Amino acid sequence: MNPNVSSPVAEGTELHIPPRQPGKTRLGVMGGTFDPIHHGHLVAASEVASVFDLDEVVFVPTGQPWQKAGKQVSDAEHRYLMTVVATASNPRFTVSRVDIDREGPTYTIDTLRDLSRLRPDAQLFFITGADVMGEILTWKGTDELWDLAHFVGVTRPGHELTAPRGSSSVSLLNVPAMAISSTDCRARVEEDKPVWYLVPDGVVQYINKYGLYVHDEHTSTTLLAVDRDTENGPRETTRSTL
Repeated sequence: MNPNVSSPVAEGTELHIPPRQPGKTRLGVMGGTFDPIHHGHLVAASEVASVFDLDEVVFVPTGQPWQKAGKQVSDAEHRYLMTVVATASNPRFTVSRVDIDREGPTYTIDTLRDLSRLRPDAQLFFITGADVMGEILTWKGTDELWDLAHFVGVTRPGHELTAPRGSSSVSLLNVPAMAISSTDCRARVEEDKPVWYLVPDGVVQYINKYGLYVHDEHTSTTLLAVDRDTENGPRETTRSTL
C-alpha cells in the first residue's frame, strides 16, 4: 500500500478479509433504496471489490424499505432502472430484482437467503453503511446473517465507526465519496439545483425525463405503510441510508 495514501481501513479496527473458497465466486451484495443511486454508492462498491478481491458486485434495490415507512419513496421500477443505468458501464457490476419482485417489506435476511439459493456457487459479501453496523445485532436472524455473508461497512468522512461485538464476520472501510447522500440529491432536484457529477449522467437524464423528486401530481412515488411485528416489535431496519 502506498504510504502517502490514507488507509481505507477504519481507525481502531482490524480488516478481516476471508480467504477465497475453492470453486466459489466472490460476490458483493450492495443493498440500498437507491433513490437515487449516486457516485458514493458506485465508489463504495468499487473500493470494496478492490480490497476484498470480489469477482462481481450485485446491486439490490429494496422493494419496500421498512425503515422508510411513512415516507415518500420513488416507485421501485424507477429505482431499479436508475441502478441499471448507473452500473451499465462496469462489467463487474450487475443488478438484481430479487427484493423488488418479492412481496412485502424488504429484510436483509430474506435478500441473503434468496441470493444464496440463486447463486449457490457464491461466497457473499454484504456491503452496507457503517452507520447501520451497530444496529445489526438487533436485526431478526442475526446468527444466520453471519453464516450467509461477510459484512462490510462503509462510512462517510467524520462518522465514527463501531463494529458490532460478537462476530468476526464484519469489516469496516472508510470511503470518502460516501459524503454524497441520496437525501441531498433529492433535495437539490426539488430546489432546482444541479446534481451533475453527484449522480451518473444517465441518472440525471432519467430523473429529468420522468420528473422525479419534484413532488407534484406527476411524480411517481409510493407512500410506504408501517410494517411491524405485533408480538416482537419492529423487525430489522432494512438497509443503510446509503
